[in-house]
Amino acid sequence: MLNYFLRRLLLIIPTLFVILTINFFIVQIAPGGPVDQAIALLENGPQAASNALSSSDSPALQPLTNQHDSTYRGARGLDPQIVSLIEKQYGFDKPIFERYLSTLKNFLLFDFGNSFFKSESVLGLIINSLPVSISLGLWSTLLVYLISIPLGIRKAVKDGSKFDFWSSTIIIIGYAIPPFLLAVLLIVLFAGGSYWDLFPLRGLVSANFDQLDNWGKIKDYAWHICLPTISMVIGGFASLTMLTKNSFLDEIRKQYVVTARAKGLSERKILYKHVFRNATLLIVSGFPTAFVGILFTGSLLIEIIFSLHGLGLLGYEAIIQRDYPVIFGSLYIFTLIGLITKILSDLMYMLIDPRIDFEAR
Repeated sequence: MLNYFLRRLLLIIPTLFVILTINFFIVQIAPGGPVDQAIALLENGPQAASNALSSSDSPALQPLTNQHDSTYRGARGLDPQIVSLIEKQYGFDKPIFERYLSTLKNFLLFDFGNSFFKSESVLGLIINSLPVSISLGLWSTLLVYLISIPLGIRKAVKDGSKFDFWSSTIIIIGYAIPPFLLAVLLIVLFAGGSYWDLFPLRGLVSANFDQLDNWGKIKDYAWHICLPTISMVIGGFASLTMLTKNSFLDEIRKQYVVTARAKGLSERKILYKHVFRNATLLIVSGFPTAFVGILFTGSLLIEIIFSLHGLGLLGYEAIIQRDYPVIFGSLYIFTLIGLITKILSDLMYMLIDPRIDFEAR
């Protein structure tokens, strides 16, 4: 087993290399890069350019922008010196392969550089965004599992009953409602939209969070995370509940269950001592993957609607702004976490069922 996981860990290196290489060249040759955006801002007027470049760490651009304050007009074109300075600022004065090798070298040292437009390190932006995404991903995944597994077991035991029919109907209705639409509805109803003002509309904690005692911090955090979590959880029940139900139905119909009943074992003992371990193999082992999926992709619209600055919103803004350091830094971190999570999923398979031997395969 140890050799298998060592091989999987070593495979992370070439996998990261291939993913970063493909994405680097696709992004670099795509039109509308940061240089094009900076030039477009300059062509829209000196005030827009000044605002766009004021967050830059390149002091050489400031006098060039200022000296055109009274004379610049978009129709006259840009001074080539300004264009060359913009290219130098964003590193586009170097050949693409030189930029590629420099990126690989920096990423090996976990040096992701600074954002083009936020005047902050990429790693700092990611770390600052993690609490929101981890909160949404963790609580949503836990609630989905804590509700879906008991519900799926109950549906398997009561297969074909009225409970099974009506619970399936409610689950399908919940699955059909998009999370962002439910989020808007919850805001209208409970966040001061048109009816009750019971929950806050933005942020993960209140402005006076640091002044609260421990119990006050817990209540404040739960108060803020309640509506976003509900928005993400409702649509997540269907697939896991039906997977749980079908897994338990398959196991209940197997011969060893018939044998256990013939020996006089109670249904509860058969269900939770014999069936449960085999039926939950796929369900429990998929927890890390489900968590990462919600963490990185499932919360984008929820973060936007509730003004939560998480990883989804950070990545979206980086793509819109062509903020290459943030794009590649986020991609690197997300890919690394995803690959490690796949290994953890395999490990959970083996812990739940020791009969599984990946190394022998």
